Amino acid sequence: MDDAYRDRTTLMRGAKDIAKEVKKQTVKKANIGADHRQTEYSKTSYANFQDDEGYNYHGGTYGEEPHEDEGSSDATEGHDEEDEIYEGEYQGIPDVGQRKENQVAIGQPVSDEYKDREELDAERRADEEELAQQYELIIQECGHGRFQWALFFVLGLSLMADGVEVFVVGFVLPSAETDMCVENSSTGWLGSVVYLGMMLGAFFWGGLADKIGRRQALIICMSVNGFFAFLSSFVQGYGLFLFCRFFAGFGIGGAVPVVFSYFAEVLAREKRGEHLSWLCMFWMIGGIYASAMAWAIIPHYGWSFSMGSAYQFHSWRVFVVVCALPCVSSVVALTFMPESPRFLLEVGKHDEAWMILKQIHDTNMRARGQPEKVFTVNRIKTPKLIDELIEIQTDTGTWYMRWLVRIKTDLFSQIWMTFMRCFDYPVKKNTIMLITVWVTLSFGYYGLSVWFPDVIKHLQADEYASRVKRFYGERVEDFAFNFTLENQIHTNGEYIRDRFTIMKFKAVTFEDSLFKNCYFEDVTSLTTYFRNCTFIETHFYNTDLEESKFIDCQFINTTFLHNKKGCQINFDEDYSAYWIYFVNFLGTLAVLPGNIVSALLMDRIGRLTMLGGSMVLSGISCFFLWFGTSEAMMIGMLCLYNGLTISAWNSLDVITVELLPTDRRATGFGFLNALCKAATVLGNLIFGSLVGITKAIPILLASTVLVCGGLMGLRLPDTRNQVLM
Repeated sequence: MDDAYRDRTTLMRGAKDIAKEVKKQTVKKANIGADHRQTEYSKTSYANFQDDEGYNYHGGTYGEEPHEDEGSSDATEGHDEEDEIYEGEYQGIPDVGQRKENQVAIGQPVSDEYKDREELDAERRADEEELAQQYELIIQECGHGRFQWALFFVLGLSLMADGVEVFVVGFVLPSAETDMCVENSSTGWLGSVVYLGMMLGAFFWGGLADKIGRRQALIICMSVNGFFAFLSSFVQGYGLFLFCRFFAGFGIGGAVPVVFSYFAEVLAREKRGEHLSWLCMFWMIGGIYASAMAWAIIPHYGWSFSMGSAYQFHSWRVFVVVCALPCVSSVVALTFMPESPRFLLEVGKHDEAWMILKQIHDTNMRARGQPEKVFTVNRIKTPKLIDELIEIQTDTGTWYMRWLVRIKTDLFSQIWMTFMRCFDYPVKKNTIMLITVWVTLSFGYYGLSVWFPDVIKHLQADEYASRVKRFYGERVEDFAFNFTLENQIHTNGEYIRDRFTIMKFKAVTFEDSLFKNCYFEDVTSLTTYFRNCTFIETHFYNTDLEESKFIDCQFINTTFLHNKKGCQINFDEDYSAYWIYFVNFLGTLAVLPGNIVSALLMDRIGRLTMLGGSMVLSGISCFFLWFGTSEAMMIGMLCLYNGLTISAWNSLDVITVELLPTDRRATGFGFLNALCKAATVLGNLIFGSLVGITKAIPILLASTVLVCGGLMGLRLPDTRNQVLM
């Protein structure tokens, strides 16, 4: 009896094992059949894309007339209910749960619940490749016209604001630090803080643009920049000013990665390189605008006003307000522009994407005088959206636990996950090469760009110091000084019963001198110091001579009454400010020929040739700096260097946009732009420390870095004939 029972139990177990194996083989065959049909469908779509004769799209097929029995073709048989297809109006997502649990129909695609993560990823990659080809044809049907040009100027304002922000730092730095009485040990913090904010902002806003959309992220980041830039013009303390400029830099940091990602996704392949290069010109326009405004506003000291002695609003603050206008204008204009349809398709918003594509088509056709032309696209293949619950299913077994994990996942974690995907196969190699090129170009370009003005100022300072007047052991009694003293050094002097009234000290130093029974009234000073001097029964009234200007001095029966608060700025006789603005204006204007050449040749000679050639030529041009012995020659070298390097920047922007996939394009671009700012700060520190010491190290370092980066750029994939993935 027991033996019979055991035989029966063994027989039942064997039958169950056979049934399980049959079911497993059935599912496997169904998967193979589905994959075969998907491959055939992709091949058909790609063959249609390669056909150069006509690409009118009717019912999902290009180059042929629609048929009533189109849906029953061999390539799509059995898939009409399962493919995620948009057909004019949103049809809804088929309910895969209508089948009975654990039941698979032979000849039908397998539900997602029976597939592992690798299978889902493979299906999504196939869908993305098909969508990339189809989206290119749709953009070609929409044409290039009024819509793209309107978006071109709107995004140009954002890029212009980024260029203005970079130049504002250099122009405002001397005036702001003088106005706020910043000690020499604290100078330079403004430039570092702004670049730190831009570095963090580039990474954050780029990642945010891949989550909430290009348009929305750009509006928010430009609003942050405009608000804090405007606020910084009114704050009085240096700490608050640094705080405001940090967040202004944080906001503008998102402009470059989001703008290029946004504009590239509404351009056809044959237009992309040229028009992205034209867009780069707005950065140059921003630099010219900032230089011209600084030239026209900052030196005019009479444009300032004050509210008592505590609140001062000098001309450089007016300049900061004026420089915020491009940012404010871009925010207003962006409210009238739609979201990128490519991004909407990536996140599964099919209805909105189709409506925006139709808007692009109708806008361009009306501008061409063809309003009767109909937008024929009524089916768009969209990638399969992988639920995040599937990603965490191995760690959390129940549905409510998976939802709890999802709720705990914050925005920063999502941005970080998207960033890490930039180092996944197959984009990992391209990302590493892009990092190398971005860092080398940024280090060499910005390092020398800062070194050029510093060398020019150093030459000016040497010339100014060579004209200094020195006085030794002079004795002056009962004399009234009511005129300007400039560029003088007085040593071992004695001043008895002298009056210093309504006068200016400019670059004057008193060393080991005696002031007895003297009177100072209404005195302003600039870079003036008293070193190891003695003051006996001397009175100071309404002067700006503060404690920091007296070094190792002794005071006997000396009084200070009604000292002026704040440091005094006066450009009445300071022509060096005009010279600095003019030099930056010329250096920025020299970029114009390079911009024009790169835009016209980008699609003709290719991105890689322009990138590598421009960087190598820039590296070679560095050796001409050996002959820069005067201000005029250094300015000429600066213009030549900027004109050669801009082509490399334009081509690198285009290559970066085209190599990165849509779901991580802005994130990757933002990360690379953040590395650019970090390399800029590093270059400024290294090259700035060598000013006046040697020319050999900056020249060899910049040349080597640029040439190596250019050779690495030539190894990047050629994207001239590539669609946006």
